[in-house]
Amino acid sequence: MRIMVAAVGRLKQGPERDLAERYCKRAAEVGRAVGLTAIDIVEIRESRADSAERRMLEESIAIANILPERAVTAILDERGKSLTSVNFAGQLQTWRSENRPAAVFIIGGADGLAPTLREKNRLTLAFGAATWPHQLVRIMLLEQIYRAATLLAGHPYHRA
Repeated sequence: MRIMVAAVGRLKQGPERDLAERYCKRAAEVGRAVGLTAIDIVEIRESRADSAERRMLEESIAIANILPERAVTAILDERGKSLTSVNFAGQLQTWRSENRPAAVFIIGGADGLAPTLREKNRLTLAFGAATWPHQLVRIMLLEQIYRAATLLAGHPYHRA
């Protein structure tokens, strides 16, 4: 199963990008042993539309256009469900056992996502009740994907 992180906006060169790339590389290396065929980050261009509603719509259309057929989607949102790392790993394992070709984690722009895209997702995921900068959400998500891969592989990275 391929893992995709679709994020509105780009990470500029610097420590955030370096850390995101490090977790992505680690997750890809460990993930191969447990059936995660690739870990990809797709950066979606931020809309420059005048209204928040139009920006949301344009960014959501761009995300919808990159979703692989039969992919399962999860949206990152502070109103979502908080999962333990073990439960997150279990969710990936469940999707993989359903023979899903891809799991796509969506990080929307500052204005959020259009309702049509939100309605199609399988999971709304939160990293607590706080609102986090998109750069940090991407890093935290990639770390959790790496941690999930290590849990599924029986690697000692995660300690309960």
